Amino acid sequence: MKINRAFKTELDLNNTQRTMCAQHAGTARYAYNWGLARKIESHHANEKTPTAIDLHKELNRLKKSDLAWMYESSKCAPQEALRNLDTAFDNFFRRAKLKKQGKLKGKVGFPKFKSKKRGLGGFRLTGAIHVFEKHLQLPRLGKLRLKERDYLPTSGVKVLSATVSEQAGRWFVSLQVEMDIPDPVASDKPVAGVDLGVKTMATVSDGTVIPNPRALSFNLRKLKRLQQSVSRKVKGSANRRKAVMQLARAHQRVANIRKNVLHQATTTLTKSKSVIVIEDLNVSGMLKNHKLARAIADVGMGEFRRQLEYKAAWHGCQIVLADRFYPSSKKCSRCQNVKEELSLGERVFKCGICGFECDRDLNAALNLAVLSEVEGWL
Repeated sequence: MKINRAFKTELDLNNTQRTMCAQHAGTARYAYNWGLARKIESHHANEKTPTAIDLHKELNRLKKSDLAWMYESSKCAPQEALRNLDTAFDNFFRRAKLKKQGKLKGKVGFPKFKSKKRGLGGFRLTGAIHVFEKHLQLPRLGKLRLKERDYLPTSGVKVLSATVSEQAGRWFVSLQVEMDIPDPVASDKPVAGVDLGVKTMATVSDGTVIPNPRALSFNLRKLKRLQQSVSRKVKGSANRRKAVMQLARAHQRVANIRKNVLHQATTTLTKSKSVIVIEDLNVSGMLKNHKLARAIADVGMGEFRRQLEYKAAWHGCQIVLADRFYPSSKKCSRCQNVKEELSLGERVFKCGICGFECDRDLNAALNLAVLSEVEGWL
């Protein structure tokens, strides 16, 4: 089975290479903003909206006169940026259509201009990309050293593109490849129900508990202190830039901790289970509870489900979504009695009919696991 997969790792760049990457990112950012301005201008003039191909041809003509500095970067950087702009407009029109039909709540998301103040961004390259054990070779950038060895695939794959991006002063490369993996086969692995929560990230029906790292909660005090430090610095000063970089690195560390736990948990589950039953949670609605919004966002429930779904296809696991209004927490996993009320403070489920007592999250996971055996769910 052929799949598209991305491998992301950090680059070990010298000062010259950092400058070149920043130039490529600036070229891509300029092309995106210029293309967005041209599309808006065409719309106001009641003209046909130019596509990425039309904009790239026009940009190539401008290179010969006004934008000669763009020749210092690879032609792929502005070209791929204009393709990203087309994708952004496609997403906008799709969401606008859903909004008109009443199937979408929230903002439609018109494409915005990119600003250097929000980060240098990145750029995507295609063409002659070669991967080696300790480095990779990109068009116009040459050989770039890797901080992590033996991670990027060097053979047996087809390299589609390489996206170089900057985050908190560190440069990363994301390599998109097309690779063959064995076709998933039916297995006799156990079925599991997974209940997502705040106190623990997830509770599995076999008793396994995946702890919640609470990356944001544990680092919130430090983030507040660093944010205060940024606010007290003079705008435009060197000290403010240093403070902003410290704050960005702290935020990146929080994101990395959460991402690491999510990847480990979802990979372990999809490799060890044949069927996983999870609830179809309304995460956006749950975030409207201002008392729990921060804790819910710190878990990453939407990302947990997304990773489960795409990794399940790789490892031959099936994902079953329980109905959003299925009473998994209120239902007794032994006698199937459903409680009328169950407050968030009740961490132990106690059945008033059969006297069954169990951890609240484990009881919900057991109820979810049973759904896989009910006719019509699989």
